Amino acid sequence: MSSTGDHVTMDQERADLLSSLAHARGFLRFTARDLTTEQASERTTVSTLTLGGLIKHVTGAEKGWAEFIVAGAASMEKGFSEWTEDDFAEREKEFQMQPGETLDGVMAAYDKVAAGTDELVRTLPSLDVVHKLPEAPWNIEQAWSVRRVFQHIIAETAQHAGHGDIIRESLDGAKSMG
Repeated sequence: MSSTGDHVTMDQERADLLSSLAHARGFLRFTARDLTTEQASERTTVSTLTLGGLIKHVTGAEKGWAEFIVAGAASMEKGFSEWTEDDFAEREKEFQMQPGETLDGVMAAYDKVAAGTDELVRTLPSLDVVHKLPEAPWNIEQAWSVRRVFQHIIAETAQHAGHGDIIRESLDGAKSMG
């Protein structure tokens, strides 16, 4: 970032990250357009995933990674090897809308988390800070820069937007593209 008097301008890398985040999030949000809570809770494929559940999952994942950006691996309560059956069962709830949850509420939670992540992109002093990754079987690298974490959030959101598109098309034939 550069500063010109009292005005702070964002560098191109940060602008690109924000644009990529907005693009991926836009596709995910678009998959839920004009749906009711009941439709967003409906399972339409052999997978247990639902549109509302996908959005909840992406919200939780983005929130967790934003906390990691700020606090590093210490932000994770337990290492993967310490998880219990109850931990896994609780995590599964993230993929489904629970009784009392609404699509509007899920979307509002997503918007709040996204705004916080965007603020981190805009205000972190450096994208070069590196944190050791938490222990998990899927982490083949030892550490990621903050920049790499933002790239991961973008990739995960885009991947789940594609999943959402399949679920939506199975629900009512609506497509995100094409």
